[in-house]
Amino acid sequence: MKPKRQEKILEIIANNNIETQEDLISALRSEGFNATQATASRDIRQLKLVKVLDNGVYKYVAPKNDNDKTGTYNHALFSSITDIKYALNNVVIKTNPGLAQAVAAGIDTLHDVDILGCVAGDDCIILVSASEEASKNITNKISKIAGR
Repeated sequence: MKPKRQEKILEIIANNNIETQEDLISALRSEGFNATQATASRDIRQLKLVKVLDNGVYKYVAPKNDNDKTGTYNHALFSSITDIKYALNNVVIKTNPGLAQAVAAGIDTLHDVDILGCVAGDDCIILVSASEEASKNITNKISKIAGR
């Protein structure tokens, strides 16, 4: 049941603007799936769905299947990073409101050994790196991914 439901979720978000978990639950129910908020939340996490800004509306999208590890979250990064700077071994990344956690999840997929960790709020991420040189390299890498 779960694989079929998750397949349907991917179909639903590909063909509709699903802005909230409630929208997703409603769409699943209309397709004959018995979905709860907990189920939708787990499926969103397992499918690694992210919210992106599209024509002024935030909606869920599925990760892309690129060979490049950064491809999964390219769209979220492109559309939401507003500023990125580093100081010493810290990188501060500003995003559009509500998208910092999606971008931080994308950064985690980089699996960069120089990234010790990052913490995201609503519109800001603090990333701690191994050194000042690493911070500079990470800033350049993320800027390149984000098209800045």
